[in-house]
Amino acid sequence: MGISVNGVEIDDRQIEQELPHHKGTPNPLKASVHEVVLRTVLLQEADRLGIAGADDDARVEALLTQEVSVPQADEAACLTYYRNHPDRFTRGAMVEARHILFQVTPTVPLDLVRETAEDILAALRAAPERFGELAAQYSNCPSGAVGGSLGQLSRGDCVPEFDDVLFRLGENELAARPIETRFGLHIVQVLRRIDGSLLPFETVKSQVAAWLATAALQRGIHQYLQILVGRARIEGITLEGSATPLVQ
Repeated sequence: MGISVNGVEIDDRQIEQELPHHKGTPNPLKASVHEVVLRTVLLQEADRLGIAGADDDARVEALLTQEVSVPQADEAACLTYYRNHPDRFTRGAMVEARHILFQVTPTVPLDLVRETAEDILAALRAAPERFGELAAQYSNCPSGAVGGSLGQLSRGDCVPEFDDVLFRLGENELAARPIETRFGLHIVQVLRRIDGSLLPFETVKSQVAAWLATAALQRGIHQYLQILVGRARIEGITLEGSATPLVQ
């Protein structure tokens, strides 16, 4: 593919071997190429620093452990997160909802699907009573046969991006815009909701600390990768990088 990292060619076979791990992404080839390039950058840095390991995965892990350090969240940070995200620590909440799914396929451009979804959403704002009719006509989900009904849902029953919107909606509220998930675009309405109870902070403190630590580590790794990419000579593809450690 004419891609190299610091003068080292990326073999097409490496891309082919990576492809199966990215089947669910919008562009599997692009995701695979990026993954192989970033992995090559990391392994070259491990070579430079003399980091050994049983295999490449172990070397990358050892490199990140050595070079990426993040502060642990203290109790004040955990309490702030808890207070700012009460929905994540509420149990027993349920909603009754319905949706219209516009499935994205290789033969139908995403822009066309999005335009259709926006048009149907506009029609529902003008005439909410047509939801069942339009679900039966347009939805690519079997629920379209029953007016788009998803029945009663608890938090965690759906994919996170769907869940997050679903449990922020009030009764009879229609989501302001289509929700995009790996299944396609969804027009969503909550018909009824049951508010749950907030778990005590002490009960979830360790869970909050673990979440914050994971998020901090992910940010640290992302920043570190940006720095390495900024320093590397990458040809044949453009990756986001920074030549300075002052990456925000």
